[in-house]
Amino acid sequence: MNEAAVRVEELRHLMKARKIDAYIIPTDDFHQSEYVCDHFKARVFMTGFTGSAGTAVISADDAGLWTDGRYFTQAEKELAGSGIRLMKIRVEGTPSIPEWIIANIPEGGTVGFDGRVVPVSEGREYEKVLADHGINIQCSMDLVDEIWKNRPPLPVKPCFYLDEKWTGESTADKLKRVRSKMEECGADVHIIATIDDVCWLLNFRGDDIDFFPLVLSYAVVWKDHVDLYMDERKLNDEIKARFAEDKVIVHPYNDIYEDIRRLPDEMTALIDPSRINFELYRSISCRTVEDQNPTVLMKAMKNPVEIQNIRNAELKDSVALTKFIYWVKNNYDKTEITELSASEKLTALRREQEGYIRDSFEPLQAFGEHAAMMHYSPSPETDVVLREGEMLLSDTGGGYFEGSTDITRTTVLGHIEPRLRKYYTAVFRASQHLAAANFLYGNHGWSLDVLCRQPIWDLGLDYQCGTGHGFGYLGSIHEPPTGFRWYIAEGKDEQHQFEEGMCVTIEPGIYEEGDFGIRIENNVVTVKGEKNKYGQFMHFDMLTFVPIDLDAIEPDELTKAERDWLNDYHRQCYEKLSPFMTDEENAWLREYTRAV
Repeated sequence: MNEAAVRVEELRHLMKARKIDAYIIPTDDFHQSEYVCDHFKARVFMTGFTGSAGTAVISADDAGLWTDGRYFTQAEKELAGSGIRLMKIRVEGTPSIPEWIIANIPEGGTVGFDGRVVPVSEGREYEKVLADHGINIQCSMDLVDEIWKNRPPLPVKPCFYLDEKWTGESTADKLKRVRSKMEECGADVHIIATIDDVCWLLNFRGDDIDFFPLVLSYAVVWKDHVDLYMDERKLNDEIKARFAEDKVIVHPYNDIYEDIRRLPDEMTALIDPSRINFELYRSISCRTVEDQNPTVLMKAMKNPVEIQNIRNAELKDSVALTKFIYWVKNNYDKTEITELSASEKLTALRREQEGYIRDSFEPLQAFGEHAAMMHYSPSPETDVVLREGEMLLSDTGGGYFEGSTDITRTTVLGHIEPRLRKYYTAVFRASQHLAAANFLYGNHGWSLDVLCRQPIWDLGLDYQCGTGHGFGYLGSIHEPPTGFRWYIAEGKDEQHQFEEGMCVTIEPGIYEEGDFGIRIENNVVTVKGEKNKYGQFMHFDMLTFVPIDLDAIEPDELTKAERDWLNDYHRQCYEKLSPFMTDEENAWLREYTRAV
């Protein structure tokens, strides 16, 4: 019996003692963060599945792990031997979690979970749907904590402040805008539980989550001050002085639960039910008004200072990644390069760039069949040597004081078979179609996504994920409220129309399990174009300047418009990158950005 299976049995003993018929273990921390620090990796600890998205449900005689198409292949491997079945989200025949519970738990039964790691929207659904079938919920128990001996403590790493030369806007001005929205909503206070929103609003960052420079914290914005709940040991004198200027008062991290229980009944609190945990919501004693956190849209629409900084960061990152591709292509057949050593090399090249802080997410270096797993990250147990005739998919990013990046290139080693060239060319065409789009203001990701997928759909293929997402400025690398997907996915906050200043990724791909994976990902910023009698036209400005691998392109498959776009893109790549390259790198770059 493997470790996960043993832990599931331990959990079942606790469930039986507490009269719990099913126990839900989500991925989240107390703030609905996409990625969590080690202390909150309860689902990983219990199941062995290491993907960034998924929810486990354990009953007395069954267990399931719900995750999306990015992780099907990975989850099948990591769940093997655990007794936990993979439940494929949005695949025909897969029940939702409430449907599964209703089918497996008798009337009068009880479902348990830790309400601090479940968002309000899900908690309400469990409460309502299960109650309709006579099933109770118990949402104030952390059973995993009782099993998890030597659980990692909460982090206490130091924070740092971002000056206006990086943010383009002071905390005081941001608070003024938030308070204006509070007034429109008729709210006296605004409770913010998402850490990217708190850090953006107060212009500070930290190191509480690997790769994400954010701080475990809550904020309650009043009309004349802010109550900030976090571990004060992380703050230096400079940040404390800045907070004092903006009337930010620091309280112990967990005190927020008791403090909001004492809010006067006559007050009104603005909350975002998709961005606050169920236990915190149940602790609010006063009236509430529900709306999206004002900071969500504010931080997604980058200001001119942020955009210029991001352009600088993207150029640095493009230099590092292009040097990496040169190194891989010229050395894989001369010395042993593995997925892990390749990852270390790319991080080292990023570290050479001024203003580099850390990688912006866990590097995904996937060679050959590993690239079919969309979010595969190498480990000592899975690491393989790069070799001729296959492809290396590098999905990586850098975090700089000027911003964050998220870039993917698939690099050919030697010669590949014609079908792979055909697929790679289709992925490039898909990326180009969306990058070159001209569209009217008011369009959403679900109205533009087909532009990207069409060349891949024409081959009778698809990829089981979105085409792109917003990305933050030293915040969350997947930033709402905009993204690309051909359908509206329930629970995905990506349906907002494209606004000027929104930075998004474009990342189509083709993946064949056990064989290969191809993805090309560029970062773009949304800008205004012509305005005429038909309305305001919009388009995307390219931020990423890393060559497309001409070793994998079939020129005869390209239209004139696609070929012209590629040649112009490569001309820009050479102009922007060449000043930072050695003579040898430049000779290679000139060849790899040649006109086709």
